[in-house]
Amino acid sequence: MPLGLRIFLVYVLFIGLTGYFVLNTVMEEIRPGVRQSTEETLVDTANLMAEILRDDFKAGTLNQNRWPQLLRAYGERQPKATIWGLPKNQVNHRIYVTDANGIVVLDSSGAAVGQDYSRWNDVYLTLRGEYGARSSRSDPDDPASSVMHVGAPIRDGGRIIGVVTVAKPNSSLQPYVDRTERRLLGYGAALIGLGLLFGALLSWWLSRALHRLTGYAQAVSEGRRAQVPHYRGGELAQLATAVEQMRTQLEGKAYVERYVHTLTHELKSPLAAIRGAAELLQGDMPAEHRQRFLGNIDSESARMQQLIERLLNLAQVEQRQTLEEQVTVPLAELVDGLLQAQVARIEGRRLRVEQAVPAGLALTGEPFLLRQALANLLENALDFTPAGGLLRFSAERDGGQVQVRLFNEAEPIPDYALLRLSERFYSLPRPDSGRKSTGLGLNFVEEVVKLHGGSMAVGNAENGVEVILRLS
Repeated sequence: MPLGLRIFLVYVLFIGLTGYFVLNTVMEEIRPGVRQSTEETLVDTANLMAEILRDDFKAGTLNQNRWPQLLRAYGERQPKATIWGLPKNQVNHRIYVTDANGIVVLDSSGAAVGQDYSRWNDVYLTLRGEYGARSSRSDPDDPASSVMHVGAPIRDGGRIIGVVTVAKPNSSLQPYVDRTERRLLGYGAALIGLGLLFGALLSWWLSRALHRLTGYAQAVSEGRRAQVPHYRGGELAQLATAVEQMRTQLEGKAYVERYVHTLTHELKSPLAAIRGAAELLQGDMPAEHRQRFLGNIDSESARMQQLIERLLNLAQVEQRQTLEEQVTVPLAELVDGLLQAQVARIEGRRLRVEQAVPAGLALTGEPFLLRQALANLLENALDFTPAGGLLRFSAERDGGQVQVRLFNEAEPIPDYALLRLSERFYSLPRPDSGRKSTGLGLNFVEEVVKLHGGSMAVGNAENGVEVILRLS
């Protein structure tokens, strides 16, 4: 299972459990909280009514005044109020008054007058000077029919002479409880959704960052060029820096070992030729023989120098992961300069040159490397083009790439050599001298092209050979 998915699943589990416990706890507190608030309001209302009714109760004139009609009219009122988006079209309070013996003397519903309520806690506890409240079901089989009752004492001096009870059915509170629960569930679900989205984005970002770093490590292990991922601080940036430092150190050691071995192997042949010629020159010999051996020493020395220079150039390019500069390079101007530098050799062999690069065509890259790469291609083409042959530079833009083509008339490349032309130190004999080159030219060109994000292809064409460079 991918690391990003595992992190996301752990995050989902954490958010899910946290959201469940928090929402469950809050939901369990909503109903008691609403009832506590309602009970506090009933306490105030009951005590207010106790003070309002005290004088008439002491005088025994409750039923003789307008209190029964007032309470009945109160019960019939239709407020037509809207509370938090919920309509309220009737009052829900029931008010009844009991005497010192717990007998109901006044009831807003008119149903309990004369009944003994002395055993109900709201009356019983209040008559004893305690806080009297109860919650009872009007229908014993229906839990939703519970009614909250709060009593308040009617006092005559320090003596309790009666009780006023204000009752309110819990069912009247249920719409507000349901609305609060729905809103809370909605907000909770939205927050959990946002949390999961954030977790998904975090997991994706972390997975993508690690994937980039893994891709870089794989590219380095396979010997491909890759640019170290860039992170803005933190452990990932430190890890990327550490991997890059490790790559540099490991590649540097292996690179030096490989090049020392290669250079040692390649210098054996010219050194042996120089040493043999030097030994022969120590003895007496005709002047023409001496001159020939001196020429051998000179040519082998030049070959060693060329080999060393090209190895250094190739090493410089191979060790680089990115271009040091990227500027616009006019291609036609670059090709003209290369042809002008080889004009003596071109005219000496009477070659026909066609420069078909459009004047406005340009590519983006490092000018020095591009010049060296095209110079190597041109030198290689001049080595194989017969006297009076054709040499043609052309280029065109193909989508987001520039295709550079160099054609030269020559004998076809043997099939066995086609796949090895860019291999290091592999070379075919030159037609004129029969000697081989260092075998580093095309390898250098391929490295430069890869550094520019392109590719190189060498193949046989009609009446000659063509090299195609595809550069971004």
